[in-house]
Amino acid sequence: MRRYILAPSAALDLAEIWLYLKAQAGVEVADSVEHAIRAKIVLLAVAPGAGHWRRDLTEEPVKFFAVYSYLVVYRPETAPLQVVAILHGDRDVGQLLSTRF
Repeated sequence: MRRYILAPSAALDLAEIWLYLKAQAGVEVADSVEHAIRAKIVLLAVAPGAGHWRRDLTEEPVKFFAVYSYLVVYRPETAPLQVVAILHGDRDVGQLLSTRF
């Protein structure tokens, strides 16, 4: 049984993060950050209450959990856990999410 599912946009987010980090810092850093993000998502699938609601960013029933500078945005009520987005915290997260729901 799968513990989580990346929405197509979240899978693209993760690929773009990896490519950016590879270009900036190399494959080892890109792999390390991707591994940390995926490990945290597995944890969230087991304990979906670990994140925070961010009503200032969206009214959608999603929670947020920070991994390094990235925000994992997920639906805590889904099984398997659905990850909606993985976004850098310095981006306009509210605006980006408005196009995903």
